[in-house]
Amino acid sequence: MKTSFNSISQTSFLPEGRLLFTAQNYSRMKNLDSLIKAMDEQVILEGRAVLCDNHHNLHVEMGNFKGIIPADECVYSSFPIKDVAIISRVGKSVSFVITDITVGERGEPFILLSRAKAQKSCIDEYISSLVPGDIIDAKITHMENFGCFVDIGCGVISLLSIDTMSVSRISHPKDRFFTGESIKVIIKTPADDTGRVTLSHKELLGTWEENASLFSVGETVSGPVRSIESYGVFIELTPNLAGLAEYKEGISAGQIATVYIKSIIKEKMKVKLVIVDCVTSEGIRPKRNYFISEGHIDRWVYSPDVSDRLIESVFNDDNY
Repeated sequence: MKTSFNSISQTSFLPEGRLLFTAQNYSRMKNLDSLIKAMDEQVILEGRAVLCDNHHNLHVEMGNFKGIIPADECVYSSFPIKDVAIISRVGKSVSFVITDITVGERGEPFILLSRAKAQKSCIDEYISSLVPGDIIDAKITHMENFGCFVDIGCGVISLLSIDTMSVSRISHPKDRFFTGESIKVIIKTPADDTGRVTLSHKELLGTWEENASLFSVGETVSGPVRSIESYGVFIELTPNLAGLAEYKEGISAGQIATVYIKSIIKEKMKVKLVIVDCVTSEGIRPKRNYFISEGHIDRWVYSPDVSDRLIESVFNDDNY
């Protein structure tokens, strides 16, 4: 594993909401002089969008001041901007740079902002430098059956598909995450012309051996029932480790099973379980533990050395 400079670079291009309440953000908006300086330096700031007017301009609270992001400056895109992309920002944090400040006769400032310019800067100076295997911060913005859309900096959105979230299979991203959650992700494919990348997550959650070491034969633990097959029931012990138990009447996917660990077989990557009890899950999510949380990885091997099966992820430009 090698260290990446991108974890340092991202401090200037955080997912929206991470900068809003920082001392740095406050100090840049404390008075008119500091705003003018921020404009001259094109510093990325954050405020809260409080209104989308009938022309689809966003009105933004920025400390004791208010600014406006014109409709065509709300999103950086080579495609026509959809109204929902603007409307959906109301009540949420938005990144921007200040493009113009004029002062009226009564001394009140009129401040023009651009979220699109902040996003383009993020793409040009940060996202375009990311390579497969880089580990970065992200924030879940919304979920679909096929995956999560996440903010990887200044509101620039990329996809985390459901099959890359964990080794243990899930039926919907809500089984793993919640909207607004801050997570770590790995760059899977480099940025295209619009700054879009694809992402992965499961490699951060540990190998089979690392996860299996958290448990011992003879222990009784609990986890969600992930699937019911003709040959048994899969119960998730951690996001990257599931065990198999014999079928028991009355069990359904999504319930929380209390299980006795019968055996842990490293060579076959199997954990054999006995179901003791099963209850309704009530929205419980298994605890997520990052075994890797920063830097860069070129290759990740999930399977133990003694296993006949090789399960790995390789991150390099040649694969894409």
